[in-house]
Amino acid sequence: MSRDYANRKPGAKARQSKKKPTQGTSLSFVPLALVVVLLAGFGYFLWSINGSAGDTPTAPKASAAQEKITEKAKPKKDPNALPPKPTEEWTYLKELETKSVEVDIPAEAMVSAGPYQMQCGSFRQESQANQMKAMIAFQGINAQVRQSSGSNGVWYRVILGPYGNKRAAERNKHTLQNAKINGCQIWLWQ
Repeated sequence: MSRDYANRKPGAKARQSKKKPTQGTSLSFVPLALVVVLLAGFGYFLWSINGSAGDTPTAPKASAAQEKITEKAKPKKDPNALPPKPTEEWTYLKELETKSVEVDIPAEAMVSAGPYQMQCGSFRQESQANQMKAMIAFQGINAQVRQSSGSNGVWYRVILGPYGNKRAAERNKHTLQNAKINGCQIWLWQ
């Protein structure tokens, strides 16, 4: 259905808007009255419980003058104040002062307390062994190149030591590992 709004007569709209009033105006009064009664009841409820949270039935109320005195006597708390530092309940510090630890060292470990040496490389060419010796010297550790002959030819070994105990050899081994020189082996010197 299409309408022609351009050629419409001016009085046509006035004729269309004239409608008879409906009889539903009395129905809108009932919900409005119900909302007003509920709001009034809720307001009365709030008014009746106002201030009853702090009241106790057994304690008598103090007078207004007494309340003012107690409010002045109480120090006001700072809302940004930190709580007091908690007390420590740890007793392990006192217990550790009196404790002693006993370590059993096997007899085998005591026997092999002889001198140690560390081998960091074995090469067919002496120039490669001297190059490894120079890299070790840059770490502040003295090394030697030893020639050894065997059934499979001549080898040039890079040797560190002798060390009086294995701990000193391990210390140098860790220093070399930090410098990316790996593969060093500690041997009991014979």
